[in-house]
Amino acid sequence: MGENREIQKGVWEGRIPVAFRLSEEDTDGERPEPVYLMVPRISYFPLHTEKINKHFLKYASEKESEEIWLEHDNQPLKWHYPVGLLFDLYGSETSLPWTITVHFKDFPEEELLHCVSKDAVESHFMSSIKEADSLKHRGQVINSMQKRDHKQLWTGLLHDKFDQFWSVNKKLMESSGDETFKYIPFRLYMVDRHYMTNLFRPLTEEGHHQSLKHLLLSAVPQFFNEEEEFQKHVRIHGTEPLLDTPILWLSENFSFPDNFLHLVISDK
Repeated sequence: MGENREIQKGVWEGRIPVAFRLSEEDTDGERPEPVYLMVPRISYFPLHTEKINKHFLKYASEKESEEIWLEHDNQPLKWHYPVGLLFDLYGSETSLPWTITVHFKDFPEEELLHCVSKDAVESHFMSSIKEADSLKHRGQVINSMQKRDHKQLWTGLLHDKFDQFWSVNKKLMESSGDETFKYIPFRLYMVDRHYMTNLFRPLTEEGHHQSLKHLLLSAVPQFFNEEEEFQKHVRIHGTEPLLDTPILWLSENFSFPDNFLHLVISDK
C-alpha cells in the first residue's frame, strides 16, 4: 500500500457539494430552505440523510412515512449505488452544487429498493465486499477474517475513517506473486441501462498485465471502431483514467470501498 497510499487517500477524500430540496408535491405550504452538504463520493446517501430527514419532515404534508427517497432531474437515485457513481452517471461538474430533490411520498416501488435503516446499507455493503473477494481470492481472504474485521470495514466507511478502513482493506487488496487477483471486480454503467460485467483476468496466460482498454474490449467491443479506438468516455471518481492503465493497478487503487470498480461510460 505504501507508495499508493496518497492515491487511495485522495480517492477516499473526494467530496460532492449537494443541495437537497424538498419536493413541491411534499409540502402544502412554503418550501423550506435547501440543506447543503459535502457528501463523500465513496459513501451512500442513506448514511447522510438523517439531518435532511429531520429538517424536512416538519414541512412534509404527509407524516405517516419517514422514509425518504431522492431524485435528480426526474431520475430516482438508487441508494445502494455509491454517491460518486450516481454523480458520474447523472450529475455534472459544470453544475454545482448538485441539486437533489427529497420526497416523502409516492415511493417508486418498481425503480428503487426500500432502505428502512443503516443496517440495510451495511448488509448490502458487506455482501458486495464478499462478492468482490470471491472474484479476487475465491473468498478466501474475507472468510479468513474475524467478525471484528468485517465490522471495522463497515464502521470505517460509516464514520469516514480512512486509516481504520484501510488497515483491514489492504488484506483484500493484496495481489503479489502467485496471489494476484483471479478476476477483477468491476461493473460498467450507462444511463438508462442495467450495469454490465463479465469475468476478466488482470493478467494474460503469458503473465502480461491487461489494461483498462483490454477490459473494455472484452465487455463492450461495440464501442470501439475498426482501429480499436474507444468511441466513448469512461469515468470513475470524476476522472477519466488512461485506457492503457493496468487494470490490476486500477482495481487496487481506484475501487470503491465495496472493492468494485464502478465505471461510467458516456458520450460526453
